[in-house]
Amino acid sequence: QVQLVESGGGLVQAGGSLRLSCAASGRTFSNYAMGWFLHAPGKEREFVAAISGTGLATAYADSVKGRFTISRDNAKNTLYLQMNSLKPEYTAVYYCAAGRSLGSSLLEYNYWGQGTQVTVSS
Repeated sequence: QVQLVESGGGLVQAGGSLRLSCAASGRTFSNYAMGWFLHAPGKEREFVAAISGTGLATAYADSVKGRFTISRDNAKNTLYLQMNSLKPEYTAVYYCAAGRSLGSSLLEYNYWGQGTQVTVSS
């Protein structure tokens, strides 16, 4: 089992920045690829970014490329998502997830956090 706890969400104005964190516990953190997903009201949960266990490989949704940066600190068992130049359409609950391989599908991730709300005001 892997337990994941997100933090860092909040209310920010358009154009602002937020840094989300995801603290992991349980099994060896570096053995897992990690991903961020968002779930906006009335929509399905969708992929944002992912990173390999070593941190050497990353992937992003086209909608966040150049704005968001995913990173991890395996010594601290923590995943991050730096979000810059935020837009109101990024308002959603953000979830971190752990899986065995880097990917963009929800099905590739076995463990999920409880989510953290990000609200971007216009």
